[in-house]
Amino acid sequence: MTYAAFILAVLALLLSPGPTNTLMGLYGTQKGIQGVIRLIPAEILGYLTTILPLVWLGSQVPERWPAVALVMKIAAAAWVMFLATRLWQPRTNSSTLHEVTARQIYVTTTLNPKALIFALVLLPPLAAPEFAARLAGFVVMVVGAALLWGGAGRIIQTGSSGGRRLRVIQRLASGWLGLISITMIVSLIRA
Repeated sequence: MTYAAFILAVLALLLSPGPTNTLMGLYGTQKGIQGVIRLIPAEILGYLTTILPLVWLGSQVPERWPAVALVMKIAAAAWVMFLATRLWQPRTNSSTLHEVTARQIYVTTTLNPKALIFALVLLPPLAAPEFAARLAGFVVMVVGAALLWGGAGRIIQTGSSGGRRLRVIQRLASGWLGLISITMIVSLIRA
């Protein structure tokens, strides 16, 4: 795969709406770009937590342990549904909204099915000479995607003086995460 094709494929996946991007966009509405910048290391670490072991093991993972992918998908669907319900419900005895945390970004990204594609399809084997350059390029693209999603969230919140718009955005994000989780569950049932 050429480097240009690699970049296009990675960007297509990174920019597509998913659980991590939804949380980054929501955090952008809550805290702006400065807040999103603080969460980027959690996203990078989440991807690397999944990608590096899978790249190291390579194609052996699906062959030797076919249940690993299934368990990761089930865990991802459950986690995303947990986030969706948590974002939907207001905090007990509080009028404040649920704030996205670095831990949520890390776990969501670690369980993100996109990481499997990056590790097993798009990144070259660990021993390949271009691995380090492609991994570095991937990390740069993760930063760019997070900033774009966080910036989009900030733009949506611009001009809003109260928390009403933020509550609506939070509910929309919750609904989207719920839909992603249901889609994941349906695809697991059909498989």
